[in-house]
Amino acid sequence: MDEVIQVTQWLSSITPRKKAKLFFFTTHADAPSPMVGSNDVDTHEETQLPLATTVALHNFKNIDEFLKKKVNTFSCYNVIENEITKTDYEYLRFYSACKYLDVVPPFLDLEKISAIQNKFEMTDEERDYRLLLDSADLVLEKVCDSLKPAGVSQMWTALRKDRNLIRGVKTIDIIGFFVDPNPTGIKECLFFFIVRILQKADKINRVNTNRLERLIAQCDESSSCEEGKTIDFIIDSLRFYPTELYPFGSCLIMCVIEGRDGAMQEIEKTMEISRHLGMITHTEKNPTKETIELVKKELMKPKYQFYSSFTCWFMSHGDSNSMVLADGETIEREWFLTSFPDISTFQLKPKVFFMVSCRGANKFSLKGDEFEGQSATCDYYDIGSALIRNRMLDITDSVRDISYVQPMMDTLVAYSTILDHLSGRANTHGSIYVDRACVLMSENISRGRSLTEILEHLSQDLHEILQETMDEDRIVYKQACHYDSFFRKTLKLPYTRHPKEDVHSAPQ
Repeated sequence: MDEVIQVTQWLSSITPRKKAKLFFFTTHADAPSPMVGSNDVDTHEETQLPLATTVALHNFKNIDEFLKKKVNTFSCYNVIENEITKTDYEYLRFYSACKYLDVVPPFLDLEKISAIQNKFEMTDEERDYRLLLDSADLVLEKVCDSLKPAGVSQMWTALRKDRNLIRGVKTIDIIGFFVDPNPTGIKECLFFFIVRILQKADKINRVNTNRLERLIAQCDESSSCEEGKTIDFIIDSLRFYPTELYPFGSCLIMCVIEGRDGAMQEIEKTMEISRHLGMITHTEKNPTKETIELVKKELMKPKYQFYSSFTCWFMSHGDSNSMVLADGETIEREWFLTSFPDISTFQLKPKVFFMVSCRGANKFSLKGDEFEGQSATCDYYDIGSALIRNRMLDITDSVRDISYVQPMMDTLVAYSTILDHLSGRANTHGSIYVDRACVLMSENISRGRSLTEILEHLSQDLHEILQETMDEDRIVYKQACHYDSFFRKTLKLPYTRHPKEDVHSAPQ
């Protein structure tokens, strides 16, 4: 069959709503790092114009033409072996979006996709199409699905009234001040157009969504929300780190085995819980400085920008400032923690570090015969929020910026013990902290718990356990863990993921 006819038939089989979503996912706003600063046409204008004309004219002609052009480009594309190109990214995004929406063209060359994945050095686990979808885009899709056409129309009216937001947007006048978003697919096009305007103006990104939340907050709840949804529910969905589909993220397990009883048990437990959470896991036994440098170099590869989060378990002996490596050398704990968050592939994504080692020799010892032999190894004032807000600074958009980010932002560091204190281990099972952390994370999957909630529960649980030193003094003591957080959103644990099983049901 002629390719032009095939493309036409394929487009005619896609609903307007799915066309809008396919366009949005395919024109992903966050360009890959190597492509930033290229001499291409203004990508934002290119991605805004078809949305604007579709809303204004109530037909999908321009989006159809865009999708046809993409298909033709991919059809003629020859995969270059030695270089990752912009088209490689676009091809993978297009394929994953089609797969997600259940509209994969029957004529799409899957061998080219495999060849591109080879260039990215993707493993079998990483070839799951869900890895290639951007979780932030999926969150925005859900927000759109939760709003009625009237709600998106109200957002549009509020946006048009804000001259600072629309200044310099050439496509804004294509759509009138008042629009009819009720025809099928038009609501989606208008919502995605609003999102693209805010992204172009550097007002929102995958972490900073306050400006979008404020537009939604101006909507009338009775007319703007789909059944069962509220304004608060929709806004709350934007306050979590986007980790929507498998994999939940990349997990690195580094464990010094030499001289640490139960270390293999630690590796088994952390591997089991990371896979249960739906992470793609890499393990390094007996790491050295060279190992750490090689791992950092690996994490800079382009494929890691498809991941939604990064988690690292580091288990070894240590003291107040450093950790002991397998060859007896030490590294500064602070150096380790500050070198990983600065990796560009995980910027604006949650990074979690579990640091499992002693940080000194002090113990919170328990005195008394009852502990021997016991161990496991102000006034209120009702002030209205409006009154409080009236007394606060008026922080305008002109003094806000989301372009520059401190490297440690979006990072959480969980310590197995407090400064200058021991971190206990059982002879056969390894770190008690690791054991309890894995148990609590496993128990709380599918319960909607956030990571920080679980760490607070872990702090309570661990501090109840009586431990005993392994020397001749046999001192009974308690261990206290804690965490330092630079998170800007909440990180929820995912539902159980099964990498080999397609849990996807196509959106409408």
